Amino acid sequence: MLSSAKLVAFAPTTNFGKSRSFYEGVLGLKFISQDGFALVMETNGTTVRVTKVGRFTPAQFTILGWEVEDIQDEVAALERKGVKFEHFPGLEQDALGIWAAPGGAKLAWFKDPDGNILSLSEHEKR
Repeated sequence: MLSSAKLVAFAPTTNFGKSRSFYEGVLGLKFISQDGFALVMETNGTTVRVTKVGRFTPAQFTILGWEVEDIQDEVAALERKGVKFEHFPGLEQDALGIWAAPGGAKLAWFKDPDGNILSLSEHEKR
């Protein structure tokens, strides 16, 4: 039923200016529009609505993630733009913050200006 429908992703923000600078300027998402409710961005055909909210507490888990071809290159590129990658107790992450999951995937996490946890992942070619 919904498997052929376009997915729309959502992320909360308290500050449109900081979010637009980050999602467009740092992550490279395409700006589509902005109104009083949301900053609308696009990433590889998927709409991301960065929705204006009042005060909120960021979730303690990943809310948005991107699957990339080469996680080391992407992490390095984002670090050059000032992104700080998270290191979590109990996960054996390398110096870049990349964790090798038991199934072979590689993951790294970072935060947007509102503290939302975002991720990069690299999966073995199928």
